[in-house]
Amino acid sequence: MLWYKAPASDWEREALPIGSGALGAMVFGTLASEQLQFNEKTLWTGGPGAQDGYDFGNWRSPRPDALADVQGRLDAETQLDPDTVAAELGQARIGYGAHQTFGDLRLDIPGAPAGTPADYRRALDLRTALATVAYTDGDTVHGREYFASHPDSVLAGRLFADRPGSVTCTLRYTSPRTDFTATATGDRITVRGQLADNGLTFEAQVRVRHTGGTLTATDDGSLTVTGADSVSFVLAAGTDYADTYPAYRGPDPSAAVTAAVDRAAAKSHTALRDRHLRDHRALFDRVALDIRQTPPAGVPTDQLLARYTGGTTPADRALEALFFQYGRYLLIASSRAGSLPANLQGVWNQSTTPPWSADYHVNINLQMNYWLAEAANLPETTAPYDRFVTALRAPGERTAKEMFGSRGWVVHNETNPYGFTGVHDWSTSFWFPEAAAWLTAQLYEHYRFGGSTAYLRTTAYPLMKSAAEFWIDNLRTDPRDNTLVVTPSYSPEHGDFTAGAAMSQQIVHDLLTNTLEAARTLGDSPAFRDQLADTLAELDPGLRVGSWGQLQEWKTDLDSPTDDHRHVSHLYALHPGRQIEPDSTWADAAKVSLTARGDGGTGWSKAWKINFWARLRDGDHAHKMLSEQLKASTLPNLWDTHPPFQIDGNFGATSGVVEMLLQSQFDVIEVLPALPASWPDGSVRGLRARGGATVDIDWQGGRATRIVVTAARTRELTLRSTLFGEKTVKAVAGRRYVFD
Repeated sequence: MLWYKAPASDWEREALPIGSGALGAMVFGTLASEQLQFNEKTLWTGGPGAQDGYDFGNWRSPRPDALADVQGRLDAETQLDPDTVAAELGQARIGYGAHQTFGDLRLDIPGAPAGTPADYRRALDLRTALATVAYTDGDTVHGREYFASHPDSVLAGRLFADRPGSVTCTLRYTSPRTDFTATATGDRITVRGQLADNGLTFEAQVRVRHTGGTLTATDDGSLTVTGADSVSFVLAAGTDYADTYPAYRGPDPSAAVTAAVDRAAAKSHTALRDRHLRDHRALFDRVALDIRQTPPAGVPTDQLLARYTGGTTPADRALEALFFQYGRYLLIASSRAGSLPANLQGVWNQSTTPPWSADYHVNINLQMNYWLAEAANLPETTAPYDRFVTALRAPGERTAKEMFGSRGWVVHNETNPYGFTGVHDWSTSFWFPEAAAWLTAQLYEHYRFGGSTAYLRTTAYPLMKSAAEFWIDNLRTDPRDNTLVVTPSYSPEHGDFTAGAAMSQQIVHDLLTNTLEAARTLGDSPAFRDQLADTLAELDPGLRVGSWGQLQEWKTDLDSPTDDHRHVSHLYALHPGRQIEPDSTWADAAKVSLTARGDGGTGWSKAWKINFWARLRDGDHAHKMLSEQLKASTLPNLWDTHPPFQIDGNFGATSGVVEMLLQSQFDVIEVLPALPASWPDGSVRGLRARGGATVDIDWQGGRATRIVVTAARTRELTLRSTLFGEKTVKAVAGRRYVFD
């Protein structure tokens, strides 16, 4: 439970998020005029029809020798500054667009208290996904309840009081844009318009129900309920966006919005709520974490955060456990089937010009959003990710052909819902063709956890194979040592362009390894399997120990021991990759690099470091990074801040906690591989391991005392724990195996 003693006055820091995947809202809990800022994930400017034009990021005029010229210069000079490369390969971005706020639903309440009542309480229950407000005004207790229903595709709310006839309110729509009309008829508000930038049609409808009192529609597009016992509403919204290249347009949203809001309005608020609870809890309740946390009585969440000392008290552990589950809650709320994946801000955005367009950065951020999905037992939330990556293939094939003259598909540093797979001209972030390879890693992880060969064959493998073909065509022989390298190569947002930067090599190594495994599983042609194996054998793996014992970020030893850059990209092979095994030479070098970079950085950077240290089996340092994130990179509403707010840090931190408790990247289920001393006793239920197993763990004094494994597949499972050493079980699907 997140809870507070005052209404929110700041969207980013204090309002509370609810979401159904496609829809999201921020609840302020203000008294005189409740503010529900809401979003629909496809409301985007830019793309086809944009006023300035749109080119998917592809070069607007041929550059037949540009790439070869840069590669030749790198062969001769070994390094090029980013501005030089951007001048040759980049171009100004046009028509990219940005996610848009849909607007605000306001609930004006005449006669509400001018100040904050002493018993005021605003809360978000993670287990029920209900946002609530409660306060007393005179002798009357008032309550409000809001939720976002995935099964009914609506935002729903209810205002009530313990004295009959005490609820009066006016519902109205506001927006920072002027490209809409709002009309009220009967019990319905209809908001409709077209974005001025690209003509995207959007519509929202609100229907109001009330017990007692009267309802009046006015010419200004608002609805007023007077003297009711309770008031409830449902809101549906949509656009004519479709994820189909190249037009990205579908049917007018009006019919779908009307159908959704009418179906919901035909049900009671209680029926909607019950259906929502069943849907949400079926996902959320799968995992429970007990680290002997004790929430202090009467201490709201903002004070709990302010008092956090680094994990030394039961109250600290209450915050840590809450933060872990909050990441799971946010992924459920922002990523459900039928919508776009979670963006840089999940589904929540109050602006028409949000930071980084609230887009999909694919040089780590989108991927990080889904690190927790499999192991934290939310595999259903990856459906929008799968669909989004699949939709990138067609525009990515065009970019691969026009920019590289090759087979396969590619996407660079960031993308939007309109298939932007090309480049822009911000010199330190415009070039990252490895992104497609990294995006496919999550698809293969979904297979490794779940084991569905049908999914592998129809969804994951076609994208993996096409991405592998791109790199088979584009790797070049390095004249320095005759290995195959990515060139030009850029370690994200850091240093110069080179050939064969560590992260580039590690990502391609991961892709080719995964694709070869999948090709063998599915029985793809021997010729293609041989091509993958031969390419892997010649590929520079991107692993080198430098002059001061560090894992090198570049093929040439350029690393500085005083560099504390927030990106630690050259540790991809440690996490999320699986090239670096614990207690190896490479692991030792990774630890040297990670120590040198320090414990600072932005919120998402600290979250990644939790995962790094957990993979190095250093639970205390992983916990230190969790505490650093909570102390310096977390807002009062527990959102991660870059700054500004960026949701990947929330997701990455939850992933890091899982890595501390359970790992399986090497096909061995390792129990409590990085348990911190701060959590000597506890239990966890419902974590998933690769190979098809759900694992429950009890521990005491830092050692496992009971392990329960539930097999989802019939196969051998190997487990490793201080409880019994190493053990292999011939598991049968559906059976439980208890070790104590």
